[in-house]
Amino acid sequence: MSERSSTSLRPLSCPVLALVGRGGASGPELVEMATGAAPLFWTGGGTHVLREARRLAETGYLTARTEPAKTRPRTVFGLTAKGRAAMRAWIASPSSYPRIQHEAAIRLFASDLGDPYALVESLRALREQLPALEQLCDAYEERAQAIPHRTRAIELELSLARRLIRAHREWVDEVEGELRVSGAGRARWRGSPEARRAAAV
Repeated sequence: MSERSSTSLRPLSCPVLALVGRGGASGPELVEMATGAAPLFWTGGGTHVLREARRLAETGYLTARTEPAKTRPRTVFGLTAKGRAAMRAWIASPSSYPRIQHEAAIRLFASDLGDPYALVESLRALREQLPALEQLCDAYEERAQAIPHRTRAIELELSLARRLIRAHREWVDEVEGELRVSGAGRARWRGSPEARRAAAV
């Protein structure tokens, strides 16, 4: 690995620096924060956050010190001047639309290759997950009150999360409402050529 690739920032780097924040964070705290918020903002980050924190400490973006804990010593990370400068530059850089891997939407796209009714059942499973995500938003909003310098930013972040959750619920309802089941139990999409032919019979 080249020196440049080993010391450069990666997609996960600045989110990790953000979790460390002003007050620093231990390894277990980083994992807990990243894993807990993963369904809302950064899927998959929790499994790599500690490794990335160690790399950032090795490359000068974070400090790392050992402190005693209940069972064994823990590593506590803090921002260095280099890390704070990286965060200022990252925050000021243009934001882009988030990368998405939306399996439910692709299932809908490919529904002509399967049973549309089975698709709707699949989407109903997605809808059943939404109340738990709403509860997660409520829990994080309550915890945000203990972080005065980030309270309002977290509230606005959660506003986005709640809108996405609401949009998914409305979308599943819309897809479900478009499905029509014939007397023979065959599923058709409302307005599809097949449905129009059946209605004309």
